[in-house]
Amino acid sequence: MIFSNHKQAVLTVLIATALGGVMITDAVAQSRSSDRSNADRRGSKQSTAKAEVMFPEATREEPNLKSSPKLSKQLQKMIDSYNDQKFPETRAAADEILANSAANNYDKSLAAQLASQAAYNLDDSAAAIKYLDQVLQFNGLDNNGHYQSLLMKAQLQIQEDQTAAGLTTLDQYFAETKSAKPEELIIKGQALYQLERYAEAIPVLKQAIAASPAPKDNWNQLLMAAYSEAGQSGEAVKEAEAIAARTPDDKKAQMNLASMYMQADQMGKAADVMGKLYASGKLTDEREYKQLYSIYANTEGKEQDVIKVINDGMSKGILKQDDYQAQLALAQAYYYSEPAQTEKAIEAWQKAAPLSKDGETYLNLARVLHAEGRTSEAKAAAQQALAKGVKNQADAKKIINLK
Repeated sequence: MIFSNHKQAVLTVLIATALGGVMITDAVAQSRSSDRSNADRRGSKQSTAKAEVMFPEATREEPNLKSSPKLSKQLQKMIDSYNDQKFPETRAAADEILANSAANNYDKSLAAQLASQAAYNLDDSAAAIKYLDQVLQFNGLDNNGHYQSLLMKAQLQIQEDQTAAGLTTLDQYFAETKSAKPEELIIKGQALYQLERYAEAIPVLKQAIAASPAPKDNWNQLLMAAYSEAGQSGEAVKEAEAIAARTPDDKKAQMNLASMYMQADQMGKAADVMGKLYASGKLTDEREYKQLYSIYANTEGKEQDVIKVINDGMSKGILKQDDYQAQLALAQAYYYSEPAQTEKAIEAWQKAAPLSKDGETYLNLARVLHAEGRTSEAKAAAQQALAKGVKNQADAKKIINLK
């Protein structure tokens, strides 16, 4: 997800300060650790300066409303509780204003806005979304506050797995604001990706990346994944190569490149990438070792590499001795290596067969044992194959009935 665990890093917080009945909104997130006197001084300075126009191309006509003088004490109480991080009190004060018949649309919009922030800080995202709906319904804020609330609603909907609804809200946001900010476009691209609308996500992600002076690596990785899921493996490989070239020491980027090569059926290139990581000691866990030996197993002439990696992994305890797939890959690598190491292959098959969910591995073992003239052992393996279940029972019975 785009969302951070740090609440104030997620959404632009709009902290209001009441001065002489006029409300000034600060569009920059304030630190919760700031003391009250700093907040008051900041508000005093901002009261004399016009807020930055964040949406100069917005289609909405600003209502240009001001707070009701009659509600100044209630509004200030709500604002103070918010700035003091007393979020339950903020919600309670906001609810009183929302229910007050003397409150105008600006008062109610501001109350709903701060209530949404308070609810979010209280981990009540469902309530935060409802409050944001009220912000938009009362339509009393300037464009800065109105559209940041719309964007916040979209983000929360996506965070709460209401991705389709969140995308609809985002589309409204972009249509009305004409925004092309990369950090906002990336949210839409990710939402499209989550909805498996990969072909639609690609141009949005490309636009976000192109518009950013320093696009994050995970943006590029998301574009790479969208290309891959959309069946555009060539473009996915190009993107993975570009990321890997920019970050040659990033193991994850290199492994992603190897995965893209695998999906594009370029096993030789995948083997080269993973081989370099292995040689430099960067592969350290079971999953990474399995990916490496699987690539080698699917690359012609790499049997010795399969043997080396699996034996190395088992000696270090990274791969388990009772890992069926590892033992099976080891058996096949020994058997098909040049020259064949049949005895070691048989030992690996003997370890793999009991771990198999059916009798197919036992049947293969029986065939190899039979070819090596070890008839009694072949018959025993064929019996085990029948006991565990095989598709070709006739082959197993032929071996069992050998004279």
